[in-house]
Amino acid sequence: MGTASLLVELNTEELPPKALKTLSEAFAAGIEKGLRSRSFLAADSAATAFGAPRRLAVHITQVAPRSPDEPFKQKLMPASIGLDANGRPTAALRKKLASMGREHLADRWPDAIDGPDALSVASDGKADAIFLRSIAHGSALVVGVQSALEESIASLPIPKVMNYQLADGATTVQFVRPAHRLVALHGTEVVPVQALGLVAGRETFGHRFHTEAPIAIVDADGYAAQLERDGRVIASFAERRRRIVELVEAEARRLDARAVMPENLLDEVTALVEWPVVYASGFEAEFLAVPQECLVLTMQQNQKYFALQDATGRLLNRFLLVSHLEANDGGAAIVAGNARVVRARLADAKFFFDQDRKRTLESRLPLLASVIYHAKLGSQLERVERITGIAVEVAKMLGIDRTHVERAARLAKADLRTDMVGEFPELQGLMGRYYAQHDGEPADVAAAIEEHYRPRFADDALPSSPVGTCVALADKLETLVGLFGIGEKPTGDRDPFALRRHAIGVLRVLVEKRLPLAIDRLIAAATQEFNGLKSFRPAAGELTAFLYDRLRGMLREQGYSANEVESVVAPGPQRIDDIAERLAAVRAFMLLPEADSLAAANKRIGNILRKSDGAAARVEATLLFEPAEKALADAFAAAAPRARHLLEGGDYAGSLKALAPLKLPVDKFFDDVMVNVDDTKLRANRLALLAQLRAEMNRVADLSLLAAG
Repeated sequence: MGTASLLVELNTEELPPKALKTLSEAFAAGIEKGLRSRSFLAADSAATAFGAPRRLAVHITQVAPRSPDEPFKQKLMPASIGLDANGRPTAALRKKLASMGREHLADRWPDAIDGPDALSVASDGKADAIFLRSIAHGSALVVGVQSALEESIASLPIPKVMNYQLADGATTVQFVRPAHRLVALHGTEVVPVQALGLVAGRETFGHRFHTEAPIAIVDADGYAAQLERDGRVIASFAERRRRIVELVEAEARRLDARAVMPENLLDEVTALVEWPVVYASGFEAEFLAVPQECLVLTMQQNQKYFALQDATGRLLNRFLLVSHLEANDGGAAIVAGNARVVRARLADAKFFFDQDRKRTLESRLPLLASVIYHAKLGSQLERVERITGIAVEVAKMLGIDRTHVERAARLAKADLRTDMVGEFPELQGLMGRYYAQHDGEPADVAAAIEEHYRPRFADDALPSSPVGTCVALADKLETLVGLFGIGEKPTGDRDPFALRRHAIGVLRVLVEKRLPLAIDRLIAAATQEFNGLKSFRPAAGELTAFLYDRLRGMLREQGYSANEVESVVAPGPQRIDDIAERLAAVRAFMLLPEADSLAAANKRIGNILRKSDGAAARVEATLLFEPAEKALADAFAAAAPRARHLLEGGDYAGSLKALAPLKLPVDKFFDDVMVNVDDTKLRANRLALLAQLRAEMNRVADLSLLAAG
């Protein structure tokens, strides 16, 4: 049999839905990798992953029935060990060749230098060595698939391994779920591999309820179509997901509604059904009095339903569910059953909402004393006091009235002691806003309680009000300063307290809201709140470096080069609200004809200043003797005031451009003037001139970091 497609399928009990997509992709990738590394695949062979609730499978095109013979060259040993003084094979070489089934080559020496098996002496880079040149014969496909299958199974990212016994009652197998059948076909031929106590054949299972007998797969290429036709199973995760979206959207249109379809819910529902069928159901309108976020979360989290909204985004008392059954009654029983289930769930949510509103948020503050935030940092109530203090200091820095800032910060965590947030932690902040509105708190206080968690993730919205901004910064700064102060810093991939996310949140607020706040002052204000805490040690330096590292990553993701980013971050700017203007100025500067020369000169000046000491406090005109140094001093005196004026006016690009006339006098200075002369006064004066020049050039960015090389 020639080249043909390969199918490998593991038929199992229901796989963990949240892991199915990852497992199916890893299973397919592992088998493809194993076969490609063994040369069974063509350069353009394509692998397609399949993942359904009860199966993992892969289809690979252009798979050879046997791997090709491959020539190889293998070093055996140093020639000094393999050959005696007369150049004849030693016992050591004979023993090595015998272990490889090639002892006859020793008998043929030195004539064994030609043929399919040959010995040769050549340098290995250090000394002469004996090499074997031969042909490694290819292996049958069954051998390659067996190895690839075993490797793929062993490397699957299984969230939790299950132990189960085979039919013999004695053999224990470990896998994500019990496996019942194994299919392996090369074209139409079975590849008799084994795995998990199973021997491969061509029979698989179809839908658990719509089919009864096993299905014999005819050929590898027809797998997906046959399984869909005969087994009522859509094996492709992507195709099943697309079908669900199509069905849900069509049913929503029929109801003149829009379905709420978050990506993670779509993935989970796709992993739960083999043959998606969409039904519409509903619940009593009285439940709509509960905040719609609570109802949507209840439907999504507990029941995997798709909530429905009208054209204005208002929640409807209807929802869509995805079943895997085409019911004989048109789904009437399924619809009624799900309506009963959701009614109970929504009744719980309504009960929580009604009970929570019987107490004000302020009355819940003392309850935070019994909630441990961190063993070394105290309770949530102590944390609230720190957040409040930091938020008030931020408000002072921004010139904002502290009254509402202090109130919002004090109430920000109170909803953690409500029943609704206890049931749905994802609603913290949001429920605080609803309960604050019910308590009659000012609108900006209520909004800030919700928004102080922002941004929660990449591209999330920032707080919309000054009050929310102050509390959001305070919340994140308290977390960063506190956890750094007790040694809980991120290491490698480990970041259990999401400190990277908190750092990016601080940076985004400062940059995108253009807040004129110095990083050192913010850290100092937060550090002050931990005074008297025995386990706390200030870590301002480490935290500042951490923030700058996150800033570097954030700017690189926005498309700036490493040199551009480093030029503005390396100087350690305390305010970063103008970082975008500085980067734009750097880009504009690098387009100038004088840019490369000035950047190189800046770097050279920096090197000279680092290696020298004794620069004068200021430049003395009477000590400028060389024409080139006088010319540079004059050019600097003419350019610097204009550059400084433009910088103070916010024209960073103009400020850098104003330095362009310095190129020729700088070049002439280095051509004609010796800086480190024996005369200490002359040397100190020239160093002072260079120091002034470099300081002026680097007001926007460190230009030396833009130099080539």
